[in-house]
Amino acid sequence: MNNLRQMSQTNRITKALSLFLLFAAFAKTASAQYNTEFASEEDIDPRVTEVYVDVPMVSPGATMGAAPSDAIVLFDGKNLDHWMHADGRAAGWLVSDGAMTVKSDPKYGSGDIMTLDSFSNFQLHLEFRTPPAMGDGQGRGNSGLFLQGRYELQILDSYENPTYSNGQLGSIYKQSPPLANPGKRPGEWQVYDVVYTAPVFSARGTLIAPAYVTAFLNGVLVQNHTAVQGPTNYRGRGIYEAHGAGPLKLQDHGNPMSFRNIWVRPM
Repeated sequence: MNNLRQMSQTNRITKALSLFLLFAAFAKTASAQYNTEFASEEDIDPRVTEVYVDVPMVSPGATMGAAPSDAIVLFDGKNLDHWMHADGRAAGWLVSDGAMTVKSDPKYGSGDIMTLDSFSNFQLHLEFRTPPAMGDGQGRGNSGLFLQGRYELQILDSYENPTYSNGQLGSIYKQSPPLANPGKRPGEWQVYDVVYTAPVFSARGTLIAPAYVTAFLNGVLVQNHTAVQGPTNYRGRGIYEAHGAGPLKLQDHGNPMSFRNIWVRPM
């Protein structure tokens, strides 16, 4: 019986000691946190908030809009080596004066073209020019930049050319209107700078996170980390389907659109 009492007393002492040590550790942590939060700047080691990681060196382009050193140049004004027709044939757009232009006659190679390479997350630079104004609304200077071949950032002559807001230049077509309309006059070169984050899917193909688009048009923010609602459809709302990397696609909408200085930085 005495042995049992001694063991019980020992257990109580052990538990009490454990609780005391736990409380002491908690008090020490809380005290350290309190002292850190309320200490003067002179008492805090500045190294606590310093981060050291490898940051890659990138040489910017020699002129505004020129490709940086780590970019993939998709069109340099000389040939269509990085592009093909959307159906797999050779790309047949006209290359002249440092630009590529949609041909008006389909039998000579018109139609949508897309990159041979596929991409996921990237920064993109693209310059385009709409033809002299003919027609109105969606019939005037119409094309499109399809991200991963699915999600359209609209290209249109939107200079004094009313149309539905989520179909004008700078919109995510049929989804999100642009924040502003900085479109230039027909015949003037314009610039898209785009940051694109690809959608994320689970192993079963369920959407975890949508695609996001940040876009500057002629230096003006038109899409600010905008969530893409799904693939671009002309009628109805597109539904996400699991996919991997995809090409960039330029649309032939029947207008002689021109493009130049296209480069991409995969991220």
